[in-house]
Amino acid sequence: KLYQTFFKDYTEKVWGVPCDKITAEWGAQRIKNLSISKAISHSIKSFFRKQTSIEQKKIETSLIEQFMYPKYGPGQLWEVVAEKIKSKGGEIHLNSIVEQIDIVDEMASGVVIYDSIRSTRKTVQADYIFSSMPIKELIAGMTNNVPDKIREIAQGLIYRDFITVGILCKKLKIENKTKIKTINNIVPDNWIYIQDQDVKVGRLQIFNNWSPYMVADQNTVWLGMEYFCQEGDELWNKSDKEFMEFAICELDKIKIIMKEDVLDSTIIRMPKTYPAYFGTYDRMHELKEFTNKIENLFLVGRNGMHKYNNQDHSMLTSMQAVENIINRITTKDNIWEINAEEDYHEEDIVVK
Repeated sequence: KLYQTFFKDYTEKVWGVPCDKITAEWGAQRIKNLSISKAISHSIKSFFRKQTSIEQKKIETSLIEQFMYPKYGPGQLWEVVAEKIKSKGGEIHLNSIVEQIDIVDEMASGVVIYDSIRSTRKTVQADYIFSSMPIKELIAGMTNNVPDKIREIAQGLIYRDFITVGILCKKLKIENKTKIKTINNIVPDNWIYIQDQDVKVGRLQIFNNWSPYMVADQNTVWLGMEYFCQEGDELWNKSDKEFMEFAICELDKIKIIMKEDVLDSTIIRMPKTYPAYFGTYDRMHELKEFTNKIENLFLVGRNGMHKYNNQDHSMLTSMQAVENIINRITTKDNIWEINAEEDYHEEDIVVK
């Protein structure tokens, strides 16, 4: 009953296929170490004692009730990272596309980069390459000695694409009937999963509740509607104006807002957001073995490893890769084991 009510329809919206077509490995990746007994135990303990964000580090991700969040949203984190890179003499090239990765004697010698602003190409030599780009594109760009079966597996990897529609409105139609106090008494949720089969939207974010600094006028409500689709399908091919009107109508239909209360809207499209656990994924181990042999190439992050990791574990894969280089560790198994082994702990990584 719980599955039918809370999981089935949402999961099928995300992946676009029936749940029985998705490997159980995906589910295990998302609810690692979670069980009914742990959920009940956590609920009882939480009733008597509230933990701070830091204290929750050892709690299963699915049970975390509180966490720290950047004042101006997660993008602020990467703005700070970018400034630190520049302050240390690093360079960041935006609007640039990696078109080719040269492989010579099981070493990545460099990359060919296309600057889409200046319409120029250049080759950059590399001692080490960290790739967070989709493996499908990484393998397609490799030169020399890539077996046909490896290209075939990479080409068969499947992704789900993502569209967010931002909607600014005067107020919500749904009321806050909880005891939790919020600004203007809006519902206290950070996000709401939309199970309704009658609409395409899968999840709704209320940015006011992530951080009040993300909303210029506290008397308004800033919403993010999340859609999961396939690049080139009916949803993806809607024009921006058509999609935003469609999204507003869906929120009105399920009585979250009233259309006449909408003040503004915007749309962001993000291809290859979710690496899928079907297609040629069952042969992923062959891709892993092939790329691991390229000594100075490190696959990191969600798309880089085709693993549905959260952002924290994705960042840890990069940290571990750097530790391997510093400590001259040749195996890459410890990178792939992050968030895969039950006894893996983040504190094993020392960030210097």
